[in-house]
Amino acid sequence: MIEKREFGSTGHQSTVTLFGGASLSEVTQEEANETLEVLLDYGVNHIDTAASYGDSELRIGPWMEEYRDQFFLATKTEGRTYEEAKKEIRSSLERLRVDQVDLLQLHNLIQPDEWETVFGGNGALEAAVEAKEEGLVRFLGVTGHSLRAPKMHRKSLEEYDFDSVLLPFNFTMMQNGQYAEDFEELVELCEARGVAIQTIKSLSRRRWREGEQDRATWYKPLEDQEYIDRAVSWVTGRSEFFLNTVGDIELLPKVLDAADRFSARPSEEEMEEMVSEKGMKALWPE
Repeated sequence: MIEKREFGSTGHQSTVTLFGGASLSEVTQEEANETLEVLLDYGVNHIDTAASYGDSELRIGPWMEEYRDQFFLATKTEGRTYEEAKKEIRSSLERLRVDQVDLLQLHNLIQPDEWETVFGGNGALEAAVEAKEEGLVRFLGVTGHSLRAPKMHRKSLEEYDFDSVLLPFNFTMMQNGQYAEDFEELVELCEARGVAIQTIKSLSRRRWREGEQDRATWYKPLEDQEYIDRAVSWVTGRSEFFLNTVGDIELLPKVLDAADRFSARPSEEEMEEMVSEKGMKALWPE
């Protein structure tokens, strides 16, 4: 079974690989149900989805009627105002067929103007806190993509005591000196406060070229088990991190298999070799 770790200060022991619900955005219920069987086989006990992930919440809903007590359930809202977020939170509960989610996250909060709206009067944070007070959610988090994420998450943590953060982490991105510095500063703060650190884009190889896309992921992913093992182990080799699985259900078993067999973090030389062999490039180069 896959290793479990303390998910921040929530008291929950989550598997180091969290199931990324974005992979269910455009699948049938039958395909979604087959994916659930894979999660159960590997003992994955944490699901991370979002209101904006297509049909993902709708596909997860039927699972919750039977397996709710086996999963830490997280979703996200991209609402920026109080009313937008309040409406989306309640819609997510209906779509997921639950009375409460364990974690609600303010999604992709990296733009300064949107941040001001969320944390201002009648902003989305008020709706999130209200939902927590009403027992609709247990914990609150913040997520972000791109090179801005670490700094913006630190800014968010200065304003509110969030329980988790989510942001990109892979070998190619950490070759950007400024991003690496910002990232580690965020990690230090999260460690001090007991904030869970979720990572995404572990399997990213590079952006798609025109006419090339043949996967559900918006980036070209690693596909060979050997390289997936290396990429996954590089992330999970950091004991303070969680890895959100890839946004393609066909690659999911390979990611979980890699996590299940994890033994040691690969060396810098091994990662550099993989970057060269697979022509890997950071998704956000500047």
